[in-house]
Amino acid sequence: MTAATRLISRLTLVTGGGSGIGRAVCQRLASEGASVVVADISEESANETMVGLQNDLRGQGHMAAVVDVSSKESVKKLVTRIQPPSVCVNAAGITQDHFLLNMEEDHFDRVIQVNLKGSFLITQAVAQALVACGAPKGSIITVGSIVGKVRELQRDHTSNWLQQMFLYHHNVDVTELSEHVNNPSIRSTK
Repeated sequence: MTAATRLISRLTLVTGGGSGIGRAVCQRLASEGASVVVADISEESANETMVGLQNDLRGQGHMAAVVDVSSKESVKKLVTRIQPPSVCVNAAGITQDHFLLNMEEDHFDRVIQVNLKGSFLITQAVAQALVACGAPKGSIITVGSIVGKVRELQRDHTSNWLQQMFLYHHNVDVTELSEHVNNPSIRSTK
């Protein structure tokens, strides 16, 4: 199957799709035939990404959605508004580029809320939706930027700490999730 058609008829959800890495992910998924839900806290940015996506393959359609990934209510509203996506990409993220000695606690808290809690909330909501509809499989991918791997002297890149706590990408085995839901005594050996 060619790259241009391997995602035809697949619904994909990309958080942080309004700019940066998220926008690039949306463009790539659309170029491979996926229908893309561009989710971002900025409606204007999400719409800007959406109108620029390839939309010439049969059945392909895109939508923009506003979501605050740090809010469980906002995430739940988004996920219940769409069918469970075959692919979900957590690309929403922020950085507070301050010197460690001067960084305000509320700036640090906001990074944790968006980058860490946001990825958790989206992953949980999409996995629950996939299990609830009996989907045989799905992919949930969490990405980050190079900022999480490199540091500038005396800079507090909170994403460095977040990468240490929560750096992964994961293909969701919905069958395994369903087994855990239906039989809580099962423990994962992974």
